[in-house]
Amino acid sequence: MDTGQRTVIKAVLWNVIGLSMMAFIGILFTGSIAIGGTIALANTLIGFLSYLIYERVWARISWGRR
Repeated sequence: MDTGQRTVIKAVLWNVIGLSMMAFIGILFTGSIAIGGTIALANTLIGFLSYLIYERVWARISWGRR
């Protein structure tokens, strides 16, 4: 089972990647760094919280483990 700290580090690293990709796509589609960045930031915050909850729930489920 992953520790809470490991889950947070994984979530942060995953969201840095996602933030970069979403910012690129947002800027590409809107032509605005401010709007593209805002979209990327909002998406990253929602994704980060969702990922943390998802991982912690699955960490408590023993199904599929040996």
